Amino acid sequence: MNDHRLPIPQPPAQIAPFVQVLGLELTVAFLLRFGGAELHLSEDPRANSQLVALVGLENARALGQLLTVPRRIPLAKPWLAAWLRAKGTSTAEVARTLHVSDVTVRGWLKARDATPNLRPTTAKDRF
Repeated sequence: MNDHRLPIPQPPAQIAPFVQVLGLELTVAFLLRFGGAELHLSEDPRANSQLVALVGLENARALGQLLTVPRRIPLAKPWLAAWLRAKGTSTAEVARTLHVSDVTVRGWLKARDATPNLRPTTAKDRF
């Protein structure tokens, strides 16, 4: 792990509804568990579902009420890579977590740093 912490990246629009309901930390766990596959979100989820086990009954209900959620849960791997690195996770561990190569992770991070609208915003950038 690296002591140099980076700013937390802004979530992309495709996962913003999840962040609104779950918050950042739980959204990351949700994407790592369910990303890339279809997931039926119901206003009346089963108490023994995998979704309820991860996010809780109230959060699962709140997700079921969202109208802007895609049927297939996004992977958002470039954002997850940036978020994990910002939390101090090593590049190698990010690669293992996301099941990609370290070269891929470095490429995502380099592209994010090179593209102004993908970089995390700081107070200095806002004024």
